[in-house]
Amino acid sequence: MSTRMSTSNTAPAAERVALAGVELEVLRSGAGNPLLLLHGFQHLDPASPLVELLAREASLIAPSHPGFGKSSRPDDFRSVYDLVNLYLGFLDTLPQGPVTLMGLSFGGWLAAEIAVKAGKRIGKLILVDALGIRISEPTTPDILDIFNAHPREVTSKSWHDAEKFAPRYDDMEDEDIIQRSQNWETLCRYGHHPYMHQPQLKRWLPSIKASTLVLWGASDGIVKPSYGQAYAKLIPGARFETIPNAGHHPEIEQPEALAAAVRAFLKS
Repeated sequence: MSTRMSTSNTAPAAERVALAGVELEVLRSGAGNPLLLLHGFQHLDPASPLVELLAREASLIAPSHPGFGKSSRPDDFRSVYDLVNLYLGFLDTLPQGPVTLMGLSFGGWLAAEIAVKAGKRIGKLILVDALGIRISEPTTPDILDIFNAHPREVTSKSWHDAEKFAPRYDDMEDEDIIQRSQNWETLCRYGHHPYMHQPQLKRWLPSIKASTLVLWGASDGIVKPSYGQAYAKLIPGARFETIPNAGHHPEIEQPEALAAAVRAFLKS
């Protein structure tokens, strides 16, 4: 069952979808083959340029993870395992046939886990600055600890141009600040231990059957491009590309370049 929620006059409307005891906020836009987009540290802004750009190429479906945005999160819903199983169920609500699955950052981790389990249900997989694996020795951190590092360090390593793109909290409405804080707390619940990875995922990435594109912000300091290259090598036939002038959030810093890479991949 779904009900419409109004947004701005220009942004596409979102729906509520009830699934497994969760009320998911789901943004839909565009037409054509389904493209399921899983967001990163913050839920997707309906007014984001990326929404309009991707909706030109496909039927974009972008849920907010439970606990993010207006999606509910039951008290006992607190692991990546819960999220992956929820989205495997959500796939069953989409039209039959292969789906393109795209994940940003934390959502890239989820997308990789889902692609392992969903088999041929995922036709194409796009991972953008994805988390989820460990490639170095236990004493060498692969992923910046965004919860414990100094905020200035997190900001500087998140963006190619932090002065232009980093959030300005003094300019935000109180409601937006509260929402971002809620999203951050929820992210910590899902990803704090083990920190932003699943130890067994690396073992299972070679079983992914989907044609895969791994995209990375060339200036990403949260997870460096070398991590992305290692990620791509674990997935059979995966292609790796960098996006210039972008850090960990190319969907914000370079939405046109990101959408162009996706467009070329979908048409290939």
